[in-house]
Amino acid sequence: MNSRSLAQVMVVVRKELVDWSRDRRSIMTVLISSLLAPAIIGFMFSSLASRQRQVEDITVPVVGAAHAPALIEWLQQQPGITITDGPSDPEEAVRTRREDVVVIITDDFARDFAASKPAQIRLVSDSSSQNTRPKVQRVRALFQRYGSEIGSLRLIARGISPVVSVPVQVEDVEVSSAQQRAATILGFIPLFVMLAAFTGAMGIATDSTAGERERGSIEALLVNPAPRSAIAGGKWLAGTATAMLSVVITSALLFALFQYIPLQDLGIRFQLGPAQLLGTMVCVLPICPLIVAIQMYVATFAKSFKEAQSYLSFLMMAQMVPGMMASMNAFPAKAWMYFVPWLGQQTLLTDVLGNKVIHPGVFVVVAVVNIALAIVAVRATAGLFVREKIIFGR
Repeated sequence: MNSRSLAQVMVVVRKELVDWSRDRRSIMTVLISSLLAPAIIGFMFSSLASRQRQVEDITVPVVGAAHAPALIEWLQQQPGITITDGPSDPEEAVRTRREDVVVIITDDFARDFAASKPAQIRLVSDSSSQNTRPKVQRVRALFQRYGSEIGSLRLIARGISPVVSVPVQVEDVEVSSAQQRAATILGFIPLFVMLAAFTGAMGIATDSTAGERERGSIEALLVNPAPRSAIAGGKWLAGTATAMLSVVITSALLFALFQYIPLQDLGIRFQLGPAQLLGTMVCVLPICPLIVAIQMYVATFAKSFKEAQSYLSFLMMAQMVPGMMASMNAFPAKAWMYFVPWLGQQTLLTDVLGNKVIHPGVFVVVAVVNIALAIVAVRATAGLFVREKIIFGR
């Protein structure tokens, strides 16, 4: 590309960015898409951590506490546990959400317990309630621990070592780091970052193609003595700039947000520091040109702005499929995955968040592949600008 063509490209870039900056709808799209991931992730993890903290101090309603005084005394000795009298109708109390969980100790509990038979305890709960699940799990774990302690004492009273009841002892040897395990759990974060890149570019990609075609302004633009490749390239670079802006804002907000999310309350040890932030930029920014180029190519076929939005909505769903499959199924990373657009970024981001050692050449090759495919798509879009059906068909 000579200096004149480059100057023409920059003129188109300035023109598109000025038009974009005057459109409040496009600016709001970038801002909302950038804030969407941090807002959802922050709310979700804060709610989970708050729900987990509520389990530290819980009140357990017990019906028939007089049938198991030793059990009740043991429960009261556990930290954060308060025992109260249960309601007259436990099932109705749980069904109407007046109680989260109710413990029922049956009348024959003392008799079966004294005879070393399994003594029955009923746990009334509503498993469809997400808010009460941690509380129910803790109450169930308390009874399981009490049963294990009583079982060991019974064996000792009979002169039998409790060890004989454990024929096999399994010892876990974990080779992954806490950061890598957390990155697997938080595998949806790359999906949100990629989504920010897609939505951040939609404004310019649709308005500079289908929008101008609908308004008829693309005809006036194409009569200028500038090659079609320069016009398409200028629109492409302008859209790439907004996509990269959206990615930078989203990643920076996630970086700041994870400094305050109490992940330790959820038993997750995860660090999102400057190294992870830089790695995220290196992973996602090279795919922004490809995303914009594909959006422009698809939107050019649309006769109106709304039609282009419909096309790009389906394209966005197609983009999310690899990320969703990778986050839900946790496929083992293969070498070929790094060089497939979208899937490669998802795999690389998971490795970056898990602090895995990645050869710098992988980042370079992935960037080159994405930019090369983007140039092919831009040239294809420039070819569409020559067709009369595209220019005059409305």
